[in-house]
Amino acid sequence: MAALQNSTLDAMKNKQAQLLGEWINGLQASGATRNLKEHDIQQQTSEFLQLVITGLENDNGTNIAAPGWENTRQFLEKLSHSRALLGQDSQQTASFIFSLKGPLFALLQNHYQDQPALLAEQLWEISELLDAFGLHTIRTFQKSREAVIKRQQEELLELSTPVVKLWDGVLALPMIGTLDSQRTQVVMESLLQRIVDTGSEIAIIDITGVPTVDTLVAQHLLKTVTAIRLMGADCIISGVRPQIAQTIVHLGLDLQGVVTKANLADALKLALTRLGITLAKTV
Repeated sequence: MAALQNSTLDAMKNKQAQLLGEWINGLQASGATRNLKEHDIQQQTSEFLQLVITGLENDNGTNIAAPGWENTRQFLEKLSHSRALLGQDSQQTASFIFSLKGPLFALLQNHYQDQPALLAEQLWEISELLDAFGLHTIRTFQKSREAVIKRQQEELLELSTPVVKLWDGVLALPMIGTLDSQRTQVVMESLLQRIVDTGSEIAIIDITGVPTVDTLVAQHLLKTVTAIRLMGADCIISGVRPQIAQTIVHLGLDLQGVVTKANLADALKLALTRLGITLAKTV
């Protein structure tokens, strides 16, 4: 198997400043520097090129899984994560690596202009190494991007399921949109935690904003009601519209033991009555 020549490494070290300049120009021309500060680009390109040179000096070869490339892998993983947070796509992130090929290949073509066979051999070695780093960067970027999306989805779920304190001892959870397994879990956790924090005795789940109720949605609601009761609190479901009531009857769903009300106002009135609170209009 061909190996990287010391002459190739010497050429990279002697022309390091030139490589960095041409590399940065290529990154800017391709649009890969969008949303990035010039200082950060210069620092990242300089650090990566030095890591590559150091790794080659230590005879780590082109297998980037080798222990000798650990610092370089960690650098690329950190880079990919930061690019994902900045909203860059995988192509822009991968361009950080692949844009180095142009100036590096041009350098080697000039260096080995009288040795075509050796030139082809060295280009292949360098290409394999940069391709491996590029693929590692893309894989890491995808994982980081998925983590960012998951976190954003969780935050949106939390924002879409606010627990409101209506009265001392009475909490309300207005549901808007589709109720699925993941959202039910978030609902349970946030509502149960608020019951513990406030010592509330009654929780009202308002489903006025839930478009449809099917068997799965009803099961999720029953699980939430059961969890609330296990915490020593009571639960009222409000917002049961006529069409939802018909759907529940048609599906043969058993909501026996679950108190339901047509709207949130009626549910709050019932909750206050259970707490022994009476409201009266002032004349």
